[in-house]
Amino acid sequence: MKKIFSFLVLMTLNALVYAQCPMCKASVESSQASGAKSVGMGLNVGILMLLVSVYVILFSVGIMWYRKYRKNQIA
Repeated sequence: MKKIFSFLVLMTLNALVYAQCPMCKASVESSQASGAKSVGMGLNVGILMLLVSVYVILFSVGIMWYRKYRKNQIA
C-alpha cells in the first residue's frame, strides 16, 4: 500500500512540473522582450508561495499524526 501511494504521489508531482514549466518560461520570455522586469519577480514570489503552502500542509498533517500517535501510546 505504501509503495502504491508513493508511486501515485511521484507521478502526480511529475505531471504538474512538466505542465507548468513551458507556461512560465513563455510568460517570462514575452515580458522580457517588452522590457518589463516585474513579471519575473512576480513569478518567483508565486513559486515560493506555492512551495511554502505545500510544506505548511505537510507539516500540519505530520503534527496531527504525531499527536494522534502519542495519544494512542499514552492510553
